[in-house]
Amino acid sequence: MTPDPKIIVALDYPVASQALALVDRLDPLRCALKVGKELFTRAGPPLVETLVGRDFRIFLDLKFHDIPNTVAAACDAAADLGVWMVNLHASGGRRMMEAARERLAARPQAPLLIAVTVLTSLGREDLTEIGCPDEPLTRVLRLARLASAAGLAGAVCSPREAAAVRAELGPGFVLVTPGVRPAGAAVGDQRRVTTPREAMGAGADYLVIGRPITAADDPLGALAAIEAEIAGA
Repeated sequence: MTPDPKIIVALDYPVASQALALVDRLDPLRCALKVGKELFTRAGPPLVETLVGRDFRIFLDLKFHDIPNTVAAACDAAADLGVWMVNLHASGGRRMMEAARERLAARPQAPLLIAVTVLTSLGREDLTEIGCPDEPLTRVLRLARLASAAGLAGAVCSPREAAAVRAELGPGFVLVTPGVRPAGAAVGDQRRVTTPREAMGAGADYLVIGRPITAADDPLGALAAIEAEIAGA
């Protein structure tokens, strides 16, 4: 059986050497890895291929958002790297999401394609400022429904919306939740956050966790503590 660790460690480092120093201490049976915009822009596809070669599941978190053909081609390029999961912005619309899904469906082993709903750094006042006066939950549900209707595997949402999305879209829709912080950890630039136990209890499938692990004096100890917490969720 393929390992299915629930913790995705966010490699939010500026250079590959720092990311690899942590990865050298991690186990692909215990966590997946997230490569985001900064690290990918600096280190590029070779780093992703190196991590895949070490048997880690890789979530390529580039949040594609462009015209349908461009996003479909970008998702196809990501799949060439052997990543496990890739994302795009649901706010790009149904045609964009369907184009990406259709392009990946032609592959024998396509990565999971998931949609970002509302960034966890945004509150209601931020949404109002950009012309979206809904409560975050209302907008998250609308975009998650759209992603499901477009045939995507799941969505990214804050753990505070996970229970509502799970109730709306059922057990087969993959939910990935950033904005997860162990009790007592600094919130940073996130706004809609919960603890790992709360997020799993709300129906999250995977937890994206960065600084509470990567900035810890003992990263492996921090990972083990979170594993223990979610085991009882």
